[in-house]
Amino acid sequence: MAPGSRSAPKGGTRGRRRVAAPPLRARVLRQALRWLGRAGMAVLALVVLFTIINPIWTPYMISERLRLGSLQRDWVDLEEIAPVMARAAVAAEDANFCLHWGFDMAAIRKALDEGRQRGASTISQQTTKNVFLWQGRSWPRKAAEALLTPVVELVWTKRRILEVYLNIAEMGEGIFGVEAAAQAYFGVPAVDLTAVQAARLAAVLPNPKARDASALPQGLRQRAAAIADGAATIGADGRARCFED
Repeated sequence: MAPGSRSAPKGGTRGRRRVAAPPLRARVLRQALRWLGRAGMAVLALVVLFTIINPIWTPYMISERLRLGSLQRDWVDLEEIAPVMARAAVAAEDANFCLHWGFDMAAIRKALDEGRQRGASTISQQTTKNVFLWQGRSWPRKAAEALLTPVVELVWTKRRILEVYLNIAEMGEGIFGVEAAAQAYFGVPAVDLTAVQAARLAAVLPNPKARDASALPQGLRQRAAAIADGAATIGADGRARCFED
């Protein structure tokens, strides 16, 4: 070796600062956020897609299909559903459907004050849950519903939300949507439902597996009569305008 010459550092690494790998927790969190972002984009794409394509199957319908072996369901456009049915469903489940942006804050406050678990969920929330999420009362599901419902309200029209809701709502054991329910309980298509029949179908919505729209007990017949009155009221006072105009 010539005098004054220096040998190169072995491996060429001497003098370099070694960059420490990020902690395991940070890597896991970053990966989780990446997957959540991808899942969010996929769901957003589905929300947009379902403005023009009908969501014929939902996660809950698939699970019921596996459990029961078959389902009764038949998609129909809102124009093929009697207006009294649309009004009855809104009167029964979400009378202020046309007035809110996805959440009925007054109903939520009232439910909290009265200690009720049911009664504050809007048609928009129910539709979002049924189309995109899973059943149950877990906090992750509730959080996902709270985040996704405003997106559905922003992308879909009120008519579209109600149309989807009326076609995927469970209305009996293995019966989904008003067309299948109208045929199963009354032997008529959804477009020919009377105000009384529509109100009876709406009365089964809170507990469809345990209620038969064609043979309601006295208490539920009174509930159906109240729903029919409510449907007439929202038709007269303009609260049905967002899905009937």
